[in-house]
Amino acid sequence: MTQSKDFNIVAETGIHARPATLLVQAASKFTSDVTLSYQGKDVNLKSIMGVMSLGVGQGADVTIKAEGDDEEAAIKAIVETMEKEGLAK
Repeated sequence: MTQSKDFNIVAETGIHARPATLLVQAASKFTSDVTLSYQGKDVNLKSIMGVMSLGVGQGADVTIKAEGDDEEAAIKAIVETMEKEGLAK
């Protein structure tokens, strides 16, 4: 079963290079497929180029989905990264 979580991006700069890198690093620790969805587009959250290509700005609504053996842990790690970096609530 797929796990998913919705976020509203509150950071003024959106998901720019530094937070994107941290999210990619968090997602890459897990074997599950982790995707970031924004405005109808899905990208692999383990791909820095994919994440940056979305151009997620402040006020954006995004969804993170994880599917695989460690999907719950993957979502938890992404939530922690989002909150720690003040990216989303």
